[in-house]
Parts: sequence; C-alpha cells; structure tokens
Amino acid sequence: MGKFMKPGKVVLVLAGRYAGRKAVIVKNVDDGTSDRQYSHALVAGIDRYPRKVTATMGKKRIAKRSKIKSFVKVYNYNHLMPTRYSVDIPLDKAVVNKDVFRDPALKRKARREAKVKFEERYKTGKNKWFFQLLEKQLNATDCLTTHCCGWELYKVLVTHK
Repeated sequence: MGKFMKPGKVVLVLAGRYAGRKAVIVKNVDDGTSDRQYSHALVAGIDRYPRKVTATMGKKRIAKRSKIKSFVKVYNYNHLMPTRYSVDIPLDKAVVNKDVFRDPALKRKARREAKVKFEERYKTGKNKWFFQLLEKQLNATDCLTTHCCGWELYKVLVTHK
C-alpha cells in the first residue's frame, strides 16, 4: 500500500486538546526515530477558526473576525485521520520544525508563522473547507462536540453523507 501521510495532506486530530481540529502535515516520519519509536507527523493546525463575515460588516470588524489561532504539534499517526484534501500552504521549514519544542520562544515563532500563512490563504478565498469548523459542516443531529473521543468522531464522519 502506498504512503499517503505526506506533507500538505489535511488531517483531522482525533485525540487530545485539539481533537476535532483540522491540521496540515508539515513533516512526516513513517519509521519512527530514536526518541519516538512510532510513526508520527509534525502538524500545523487551526485552534480557533475564523468567524462568519457578512457584507454589511465594516473593514475593522471583518479583519477582527478573520483572525485565526494556530497550533504546532507532533502527533502519532494513530491520533490523526487523513482526509482526501491537500493544501499547498508554504510553511517555512526553518521556522516550523521539531526543534521548536525545546525553546518556548521558537515555538511561539513557529505558531506565528503558521498563523500568518493560514490567514493569508484564508483571505485569498482558497481551500474554504479547511477554514470551516468541522461541526458546521456536519448536521446538527450528529451532535458532534470537539471533546468527543477519536472513535466517536470517526463514526460521525463515516455516517455523515
């Protein structure tokens, strides 16, 4: 079977603080390393999605509602669900890498880099699916909360048509 967890692939986080959030794979490691003996991926994702904007809003209000909060984290493949989508958001590999977790200042810089790139892409209007909250895309009857476990999230996504 081919390898499909590649940089640029959009994934859903299934476990932890960012469960239910969308993220992009920045770097993947299929065979594991000495410190992490399992397949894992460095991902950059959206923690707080942009809010709804209407035509009647002013420029200041639109700018305020278009802000995004991002996160950068290393996840085991078991806690990521790949989607059919890929995005080509050019994150700077010198800024967003595994070394950022050793120093809080570098981690803030990496989050800032992801935030800026995500906001740029959002303002162009491309990859609209990536910037929408997952709950908004599902029916209200599905009763999905972002705090559900990975298996429940998977069941909801599979049953949703």
